Amino acid sequence: MASKSNSTFSVLGSDLAIKGDIKASADLHIDGSIEGDIACTSLVQGETSKVTGAVQAETARLAGTVEGSITARELVILKTAKITGDVFYDALTIEQGAQVEGRFAHRDPKRSAQPAAKAQGEGKPELQLAN
Repeated sequence: MASKSNSTFSVLGSDLAIKGDIKASADLHIDGSIEGDIACTSLVQGETSKVTGAVQAETARLAGTVEGSITARELVILKTAKITGDVFYDALTIEQGAQVEGRFAHRDPKRSAQPAAKAQGEGKPELQLAN
């Protein structure tokens, strides 16, 4: 059986309810209920899934309910998604019918790196507002 050693995919079925944070170096498919923060490379959320907590992923495809902030480089919000929380993204796709209550903020890695370096050098904290 030929397979890549780095290629892993984890599935949390609809019968699972987890309380606690999840950190995965693999791709993650969630159909169950999660109460905690999620950090992974790639997240696929099923329609029946509910996540209560922050989501951080390189790519995310959301179809269920999320109550918490979302940070993703590439984010797809499907028409069945219901999101309550702020969304930070590099690339964003939203299907017609998706429900989102919160702010959208485009992340600019070049701009966000400079104020952090400047703040460290001067010793003064800076507040940045998203446009």
